Amino acid sequence: MYLNREEERILNGEYGEVMQKAMEILVALGEIYNADKLIHIKSAHISGVSYYNIGDAGLEFLREFSRGVRVSVKTTLNPCGADLLRWREMGINDEFIIKQIEIVDIFTRIGVEPTLSCTPYLTSNKPNKGDHIAWGESSAVAYANSVLGAMTNRESGISALASALIGKTPRYGMHLREERRPKIRIKVKARLEKPSDYGALAYAISKKIKSNEIPWIEGINGIGIEELKIFSASIATYTGLPIYHIQGITAEWREFSNISLSETIEIEDLDIKNAYDYLNDRFEEVDLIWIGCPHIGIEEFARISKLLKGKSVRVEMWITTSRYVRRIAEKKGYIEVIERSGAKILCDTCIAVAPLKNKFKTLITNSAKAFYYCRGVNNFLVKVLNLDKCIQYAIKGGSIE
Repeated sequence: MYLNREEERILNGEYGEVMQKAMEILVALGEIYNADKLIHIKSAHISGVSYYNIGDAGLEFLREFSRGVRVSVKTTLNPCGADLLRWREMGINDEFIIKQIEIVDIFTRIGVEPTLSCTPYLTSNKPNKGDHIAWGESSAVAYANSVLGAMTNRESGISALASALIGKTPRYGMHLREERRPKIRIKVKARLEKPSDYGALAYAISKKIKSNEIPWIEGINGIGIEELKIFSASIATYTGLPIYHIQGITAEWREFSNISLSETIEIEDLDIKNAYDYLNDRFEEVDLIWIGCPHIGIEEFARISKLLKGKSVRVEMWITTSRYVRRIAEKKGYIEVIERSGAKILCDTCIAVAPLKNKFKTLITNSAKAFYYCRGVNNFLVKVLNLDKCIQYAIKGGSIE
């Protein structure tokens, strides 16, 4: 991989040990994936922030890797393991929160914006079409590549941090136009009526394609940010793909509309039903209702506020979002209405990365991605329902029909 003179100087340690290690990481990635050079990035987004995930070893790495450096591009941060203000309400202990706050402080000291959100594109970090970026967080990567037309590989927390420090990333994968081409046509004939249906759709697609087959999707009309967020999160979770194309909707659909695709797969109503069957465990009592995977935006706040106005929830209900979006929702009056119902609005965190194992047994959510992580990480039994149904169970409480 070609390095210019300044890049060689960084690699040789002339800019300090941390910058040298960061460059070594990027060079190693470039050599693994046959990148020809490094390219400048407009922004980075770092995952691997929760102490629950990275532990003491990760914390010690960050202490060492942050000495005497600052990020060189706009850089935002993924959710951590607790709401930094309301952690006691989550049942988080003192030892955990002390170390979690240190992790966030380390990132903040080197110039990372502590957005603590899996939806950086709804906060201060929204790239434009064609921008090269280096993002972790699989759902954000799929959204950025597909919906926005930015260009990023699925970075790890460490590689995203290295790119944030250097301001560059190896040129391979999603940074190359030819690697973004669709490989298989998906014709959606199923009726999709609720945002949660798009999570089920992504799961259904995952059962019919290979992990390297970028889909060209036809038959979807009139969807917005909420549906695209949920679909991006689910497609990334169940296929591992960093990009998809939806005819008439996503950023690059016109550029690939004339490509000949030899294989076509159809998604029928039965496929969506089968997906929901998989995404619904059996249980009789719900312990927690969680909305916000990915973090909710202002449109979802408006709907939840309308559904909860004048009502009271009778089961623990958590709604996760960024502080950026929360401030907007507060100005519009949504926060007051929702919190008056008894629901909790939590920021900074996501229960997929919070230490909640054994604190709850059963969960209702509107997110297929949440199903995957809450079942796999925290051993919850999980049901995926549409948002309206989630709110109905929150108000009703008690047993599940």
